[in-house]
Amino acid sequence: MSGVVLRSPNPLNKGALDQSYTGLLFTPYSLILLVGLPGSGKSTLVGQLVAADSKLQPISTDKIRERLFGNEVIQGEWLLVWREVQRQFQRAAIQISRGEVSTAIYDATNAQRRHRREVIVYARAAGFKQIVGLWVDTPVWLCLARNRRRDRQVPEEVILRMHRQLRDAPPSLSEGLDCLLRSSQLSVCTSAASPS
Repeated sequence: MSGVVLRSPNPLNKGALDQSYTGLLFTPYSLILLVGLPGSGKSTLVGQLVAADSKLQPISTDKIRERLFGNEVIQGEWLLVWREVQRQFQRAAIQISRGEVSTAIYDATNAQRRHRREVIVYARAAGFKQIVGLWVDTPVWLCLARNRRRDRQVPEEVILRMHRQLRDAPPSLSEGLDCLLRSSQLSVCTSAASPS
């Protein structure tokens, strides 16, 4: 799948997306780098993937903030969060090499190209052999609607700014990814990954 960009025609068909995601196979030493707006379904997807594969290791900036600052809503100092992300990347790479973990999945918005590149460079240095970008490309209107129903709401102007960042500089293989999957196209993966 190296160098492949896949898309699904219906990003709103949640059942089809779930089946597509759980049918994907990733090689050892791989990191799945999630990209998506707040409310796009990234953390829900991580929960579904972990339920399907107990050897998948989530690395979540929200969980890190909760541990460091007592609440995931508190943004805190990014450098502290980033250092913990780096520590968890190193630990996951070691666990993968021992066979304790199959794949790590980095659950963060990763809306800025510069930040995605930094994550990819560090992940390679930590020992990840294959880095798969998984862009959860949920329509912005749906992300905003989901956000309004949350207890922990992200300011709408932040979501709209991230939307513009992703629109103007979408994830691409040129950032150093080995493979890029886009949720708005994953039915292609479903038909290819599951027997009919």
